[in-house]
Amino acid sequence: MRHVKSIAIGLSLFAATILSTSTFAANKTEKPKEKLNTIHERIESLTKALGKTKEAHDDAADALKESEKAISETNRKLFELQQEQKKHSETLQALQTQKSGLENTIEGQKDQLSKQMYQQYLHGKQNYLQIILQEQDPSAASRQLKYFSYVTKARENLIHGMQSNLSQVTKLNEQTVDALQEVVNLKNKQQSERKNLESQKQSHSKIVEKLSSQISAQRNEIEKLKRDEKSLSQLVERLARAAQPKPQKPTEESKPKNISRETTANKPDTENRPQQALASNESLPSNAFDGGSFESLRGKLNLPVRGEVTNKFGNSRQDTGLTWKGLFIKSNEGNDVKSVASGRIVFADWMRGFGNLIIVDHGGGYMSLYGNNQALLRKMGDTVKGGDTIASVGNSGGNDTSGLYYELRSRSKPFDPMSWSVLR
Repeated sequence: MRHVKSIAIGLSLFAATILSTSTFAANKTEKPKEKLNTIHERIESLTKALGKTKEAHDDAADALKESEKAISETNRKLFELQQEQKKHSETLQALQTQKSGLENTIEGQKDQLSKQMYQQYLHGKQNYLQIILQEQDPSAASRQLKYFSYVTKARENLIHGMQSNLSQVTKLNEQTVDALQEVVNLKNKQQSERKNLESQKQSHSKIVEKLSSQISAQRNEIEKLKRDEKSLSQLVERLARAAQPKPQKPTEESKPKNISRETTANKPDTENRPQQALASNESLPSNAFDGGSFESLRGKLNLPVRGEVTNKFGNSRQDTGLTWKGLFIKSNEGNDVKSVASGRIVFADWMRGFGNLIIVDHGGGYMSLYGNNQALLRKMGDTVKGGDTIASVGNSGGNDTSGLYYELRSRSKPFDPMSWSVLR
């Protein structure tokens, strides 16, 4: 009887142990499932937030586009005003030179007139009639009369002409000074307007930068959560198998700590690497090769700006899986952007991803593209020569770095500009 009781007690303890183990395994399985559901909800929430953030990013990018186009137009007007001011200055200088010459001539004429008046004074009260009557020869008297008449008339015409010219030069001088002052006033007004637009651009750039960072952070969090979800799903499956009646000996491979190691090992490197110069350029295009076909310029072209090439054709674009279709040349803001060869401008406007973009058609199916400009200084339809200034360097399009994006294309297909260029 005592033996039977012992067996009964043993069976009871065994049953309790089995029940306890099963309950523990079930609880362990339930907690990860709850966590998994929470992660699902978090991913869904972040995805919705990411969509809203993208919409806000697009709105801010559109506002940035309008600001950059306005800044480009203001800079183009400033460029034209500078050219007009230069012409007015040259005209003013020429007028001042002409005025100075006329003043010297008039001074000489005044000196001659003074001498003539002195000679007339020395002759006393002699007049033309007395001089003529003193002549014994009538023909000589006639010649004297004509001479005096000619000298007097010529002197009067010369003086009147000089006075008229001086008056005209003075008037033109005043008009030019007024026009020059007007140009200066307009330039000051445009600079003030550009300052306001630059402020707007900086404000919009900060918005785009902030939203871009937010989108990047949300994407990274979603990717991280997806990796965590996968690892957690694997853990749930392992715990579910462990809860089955058949006992399994735990292995190193099935331990959660290995999952943590695996997740850590697969974590992508998202650190931004600083851009390094791949090449440096100090020479600029000229019109030395104008007149020939663009194809004949292979190996003779100069890059359109001074600066450092930080991205080359065919290089991978970070975190996109794409490659560069042209060059990015890091350069100081405001530097001149030159046309690499003669041609006609077929596009000059703002484009998403490229900012203020200008495209030159060189004929024969060849085109050159210049993006991220601060200002477009030429208009669509303009004819340009090699070395002409067509834009100024900037960071339009939302770039963090000031510089020029430069492409060459043949029948719409991009090719390596470096293979056609000479760096000095």
